[in-house]
Amino acid sequence: MDSAPRIKDLPDSERPRERLAANGTLKKSELIAILLRTGTKGASALAIGETLVKKFGTLGSLARASVDDLRQVKGIGRDKAVTLVAAFRLASEMAKELRSDSPTLDNPEAIADLLREENHSYQVEHLQVVLLNTRRKLIRVEQISQGLLDTLLIHPREVFKAAISAGASAIVLVHNHPSGDPAPSEADVKTTRDLIRAGQVLKIEVLDHIILGRRTADKGQDYASLRELGYFYS
Repeated sequence: MDSAPRIKDLPDSERPRERLAANGTLKKSELIAILLRTGTKGASALAIGETLVKKFGTLGSLARASVDDLRQVKGIGRDKAVTLVAAFRLASEMAKELRSDSPTLDNPEAIADLLREENHSYQVEHLQVVLLNTRRKLIRVEQISQGLLDTLLIHPREVFKAAISAGASAIVLVHNHPSGDPAPSEADVKTTRDLIRAGQVLKIEVLDHIILGRRTADKGQDYASLRELGYFYS
């Protein structure tokens, strides 16, 4: 594994920390090496970083790894594993804080941008409801439920309880597909239409239902909008 040089053996101008301080562009493995600080058990931090990138494939997969998962990689002990988990948890918390700017959320892409990183870390389906005011500004995001790998149970009472409590005039439903394919299932479509009808009774508009997945080589968009797909009644 240790084909990469040790950081201390590199010239100052090529060391990841120095390049980052100079606003240089770093590879994922180099950013991971900075978090690890030093190698161990004969493996350099850069080599460990490269191994992690290769093993997990994406940062989303790496972010979902547990401490025990990470410790299966040669050179990763408990402290280094905890450091990596903490770094990804911190990134998730930062994403939550960014919501406090109350952005205008009037299109599917804006909703996907808001919740993408958080949902990439989930290994089972999670339903969130984005609560909006009359100007389509964010009030807050409410976590409603979570299910098994590809199963999510949703009751209208739980969805609209949060909306009524927040005084929301409209909501957007958001959930993730752990499989990575954002295409809606028949159950997704049926549930969405049930919630649309419930919202009409309560005078709370269901604007859209966004399903988050992952980009692939042949599909550049990592989300699906049920409204854009024509599943909302006119």
